[in-house]
Amino acid sequence: MYTKLYNPDKGQMQVAGLISGSGSNLIKIIEYELQLNQRETKSPYHVAVIFTDNAASNAVQIASKYNLPVIVRDITSFYKAKNVPRRNMDVRAEYDTETVKALSPYNIEIAAFAGYMSIATASLIDAFLGINVHPADLSIMSGEKRKYTGDNAVKAAILAGERELRSTTHIIESKVDYGRILMISSPITVELPKNFDTNRDEMLIATVTENQSRLKKAGDWIIFPKTLEFLAEGRFAEDDQRDLYLDNNPIPQGLRLQ
Repeated sequence: MYTKLYNPDKGQMQVAGLISGSGSNLIKIIEYELQLNQRETKSPYHVAVIFTDNAASNAVQIASKYNLPVIVRDITSFYKAKNVPRRNMDVRAEYDTETVKALSPYNIEIAAFAGYMSIATASLIDAFLGINVHPADLSIMSGEKRKYTGDNAVKAAILAGERELRSTTHIIESKVDYGRILMISSPITVELPKNFDTNRDEMLIATVTENQSRLKKAGDWIIFPKTLEFLAEGRFAEDDQRDLYLDNNPIPQGLRLQ
């Protein structure tokens, strides 16, 4: 027995774009929606609102460019008003509960975590199906753990000697970067400078930055919009054990692009 992650019988899938910084991934999601509107008359998903936890992000500019509503709730100011450190997750849960209330007028089904840097708590996870893109192949394991999680995944992969990099879309679940995998991008080849030396910090930082930028263009910007499209079309489903399927075919490690 399969249950679609989103049932297209409900109509166009309403998405909230959550960002903390430049919003480049969200821009690609919006642009892909506009392309689908031209190609297929109507995109199966719609970015209905932009939300940011950072008053210095590009959320307002993006919203203005694409004529979208925007909600700004600066999380640093929220914590400062509470006089507690950012690591306090009880306050994070309070923040997320208020975020869900702020998004409630927009009938959101999906939250696209498009460079959203705050860890989500249960109130946000339970309110919407959250989708994230991560700059690593999350199917690679080290024992029972995913090998390339966290903010420094590209750096870790390069230092481990990986010759290829991939991006992964996954469902937001309670353990960060451990949500069920939906799609894994085609690979890019790691490019290293001549005389690459991991002990030279400047060289390492520049190499990681360059490869991560290439991966974003060839990975994140391809699979994030495509994942939302497939979701909106009702192609992703789960069974009673929460195992995932695409077009009724099991995808235990997600849909892997070649």
